Amino acid sequence: MQTTTRINLWSSPRNISTAMMYGFAQRYDTIVFDEPLYAHYLLSTGIHHPGKEAILQVQDSNGENVIRDIILADHHKPIAFFKQMTHHLENISLDFLSQTKNVLFIRNPKQIIASYAQVIKDITMQDVGIKKQWWLYNYLTEKNLSCIVLDSNEILKSPQNVLQQLCDALQISFTEKMLHWPAGPKSYDGVWAKYWYDNVHQSTGFEKQKTSERDLPGYLEALYKECKIYYQQLYPYSIKAV
Repeated sequence: MQTTTRINLWSSPRNISTAMMYGFAQRYDTIVFDEPLYAHYLLSTGIHHPGKEAILQVQDSNGENVIRDIILADHHKPIAFFKQMTHHLENISLDFLSQTKNVLFIRNPKQIIASYAQVIKDITMQDVGIKKQWWLYNYLTEKNLSCIVLDSNEILKSPQNVLQQLCDALQISFTEKMLHWPAGPKSYDGVWAKYWYDNVHQSTGFEKQKTSERDLPGYLEALYKECKIYYQQLYPYSIKAV
């Protein structure tokens, strides 16, 4: 019996992680899951996000159950891709990471913060996720566990080249089908899609959004400078466009 290859994409928010999920969903051999630990994060932290009640209604909020029944479960396809937010790793055992391939998906925090501020004004380091990604990188490397660093800006420079390198690192085949998807909502979108996915629903491939160049609000400049420290430590380890 073939075991499932489990891929966790540990992303920052306001990245192109949903586009990555759409790309992997085009593979015939892959099943995708949208932020399975979201309800666990909301319940365990008490934080408020748009659509919180709906998320808690449709998702299991017990993180250990999610790990057992979804992330570490055997699926009907050889590859299971989990779009994850790094900051969702709260109040939960990390033992399962030894059974998954882990990709840290980073983005310039200036772009993250400027985008996030369009939906939530009071942004914290926890929301941005980059400090947690640096912590997770050190956790994984110290334990000699799977750890690949991927930068969204490098993908946008050369999608095919960087995705080919990613697939090589994951020890799976690359297919050009990953580069394009149909526009519009997807059946595997989380219920929170209406708050966050407008831009990606208009996309059909990996393309730079005009909104990625929006200005950073002045009151968030200090947060950006702090986040930049962690980003600059992670970026050198990322896959580079050739």
